[in-house]
Amino acid sequence: MKNDDIDVWLKKCNDHRHGKNLPKGFVPATQYICVRKSDDKLVGMLQIRHELNDFLLNYGGHIGDGIAIDERGKGYGKEILRLGLEKCKKMGMKRVLITCKDTNTASRKCILANGGKFEDKRQLNDPQNKDNGVVLERYWIEL
Repeated sequence: MKNDDIDVWLKKCNDHRHGKNLPKGFVPATQYICVRKSDDKLVGMLQIRHELNDFLLNYGGHIGDGIAIDERGKGYGKEILRLGLEKCKKMGMKRVLITCKDTNTASRKCILANGGKFEDKRQLNDPQNKDNGVVLERYWIEL
């Protein structure tokens, strides 16, 4: 990634955090990058959505995260989610919705390890979405 690209991405993240220049259907959100101190390697990212719209309430939730493929299975997902929940609490959230694909065992384990309580499963029914037809599990975490 070129420095110009990084600068553009950082500005976009800052704008979205403050609810500015949001694409249609997006809500204000704060993006975190998770870097391992020992070697400065990016191991994952986490996004906290400040509010829920209809789509996020049904499918996306308050938090989205991802772990680098070569760093999976090392406990980073569980820890990144724990830290993200601390941030949510500091933001004044009382309850957080987190979803995962019903086939994603690792994400489910991270959610459950952080106090997730299963609510239901919902199938994404949006031909415009690349994940159309995917079944998502919905979990709530009380803060």
